[in-house]
Amino acid sequence: MEVLPFGFLVFVSLTLLLVNVWGVIDAKFAVTTAAREATRAFVESTTETEATRTATQRARETLDAYGRGDDRATVHSPVLADSFGRCARVTVRVTYDVPAIAIPFLGGFGSATTVESSHTEVVDPFRNGLDGVAQC
Repeated sequence: MEVLPFGFLVFVSLTLLLVNVWGVIDAKFAVTTAAREATRAFVESTTETEATRTATQRARETLDAYGRGDDRATVHSPVLADSFGRCARVTVRVTYDVPAIAIPFLGGFGSATTVESSHTEVVDPFRNGLDGVAQC
């Protein structure tokens, strides 16, 4: 009879562990998709200021779609290797802090695990709307 409470405790502990692991995996999917969508929005824009605004907005929309658009998400400013133009390489990085234990309607508790993803693309050298010639 004394084994039943111990077995229940082990069951609850393993369930919480699996839920936390899945939370980290789901957050990784969310930040990877957000970084990819933001980079894609950046390289499809025509000016650098519009590109930065559009990329940040697209990343936020993607995180919202995954249900992770709260204050734990950070969309870092896009980083250009050179000036904005044809063949420019841009990298967007997105991070998300996953709490150790997340309880619905109460929030998260414990030290957070930071999940990070970045995506890099090159502005198409043959696209319309940009000045200059294609020299990659």
